[in-house]
Amino acid sequence: MSVPHEHEPASRSIGVPVHGLHHFAWRCRDAEETRHFYEDLLGLPLVHMVRADVVPSTGERCPYAHLFFEMQDGSCVAFFDLGDDQAAEPSPNTPPWVNHLALRVASREDLLQACHRLRAAGVDVLGVTDHHFLESIYFFDPNGIRLELTTPAGDPDHARAARESAHRQCAEWMAEKARARQQRAGQDPADTHRG
Repeated sequence: MSVPHEHEPASRSIGVPVHGLHHFAWRCRDAEETRHFYEDLLGLPLVHMVRADVVPSTGERCPYAHLFFEMQDGSCVAFFDLGDDQAAEPSPNTPPWVNHLALRVASREDLLQACHRLRAAGVDVLGVTDHHFLESIYFFDPNGIRLELTTPAGDPDHARAARESAHRQCAEWMAEKARARQQRAGQDPADTHRG
């Protein structure tokens, strides 16, 4: 049983363990184009498809096809084809490298093999990029979704050290943002402490 971290009080959690990702879903332009990319090229089998005219959670009338592509751990990447040949629009206030789906592969050799196969299929691939704790390649699917294939790299103690410093680094980042916000507003951050 895991113990809540000191910065994550159990009283504020939902009270049940989250075991992992079941699926993450996006809109796709075309079910077959998406199936070909994820199943034939990336090797994620299409394991489930739902067709419906009404959205069960909202009751809205919207005919759709919902496709699920399974990864080795049983989790899925899923898509909704709404039948109108439209992909999701990129966020206008977010650079295209920010929102992405990172998928783990077993080794650097697998990463290089995937890179070669993607390029041979005409996919524009960026990388291998060395993040010091990960090595990654980046590319876009037919719907404009940025994908990352990644594998652990570097010092095996990095994960432990990163976990130990994560809350401190987050607090430091928030303090830097507050200082920058004050400077943009024309307020000297030092003045707030002279009181």
